[in-house]
Parts: sequence; C-alpha cells; structure tokens
Amino acid sequence: MLRGMDLVRIYECLCDRTRLRLLALLGGGPLCVCHLQAILGEPQVKVSKHLAYLKERGLVESNREGNWMVYSLPAKPPRELAANLACLQDCAAEDPQFRRDAAKLAKVRDRLAKAEAAPCAVREG
Repeated sequence: MLRGMDLVRIYECLCDRTRLRLLALLGGGPLCVCHLQAILGEPQVKVSKHLAYLKERGLVESNREGNWMVYSLPAKPPRELAANLACLQDCAAEDPQFRRDAAKLAKVRDRLAKAEAAPCAVREG
C-alpha cells in the first residue's frame, strides 16, 4: 500500500484523455483489458500501453485471471489519489464522451452478470 503519492505523478497520469477514460471506467470496478478496449474503441496495444503507464505509477493494479489481465483501482488509494479520482468521477458525469463510455460499461457489466462467465467470455458488441 502506498502511504502517500506525489501530486506531480498523479497529474502526469491525468493529462491524457485515454488514461482519464480508463480511470473513470475502472471507478466502477475491475475490468479486463478486452472490455476496456471494446468500450474505448481503441487498439489493444494502445490500451495496454496506457494501463502499464498507470500501473507503473501506482494508479491501477492488475491481476491475472487465467489468460486475462484484469485491472482495477488500488483497493486503498493514498488520500491524494482518492481525492483526484473522486473529482474525475464528478467531472466525467458532465462530459459526453465519458457518458458514452459509462453507457457501454453498463452494457458490458449487464452481459457479464447474465453470463456468470470468465472475465472475457462476454465482449462488448
């Protein structure tokens, strides 16, 4: 667990729209890379690159589930990170792109709940 986090490190991560979208989506709970890729409509390599950047700086965590890599926000984020992620969620609710992402996320989560399957067994479509 991180005891504190440098604000510059946080803001360096927040200065990219794709990373903001990823963090906003992960605010709703863990997601597999394939779901993030489908929601964002971006190539897997781009999504993975941004997730690696965020992980290296402590803004996300990952867990391998079989063949799939599942990402999440830290279970106990430092106060600085928690405050910025809360602000992101508030601001994202007002942005059309983030609202579209949230709608796609809701469909993915609904399909996952109905399928009760492995993380990537149900893809956004």
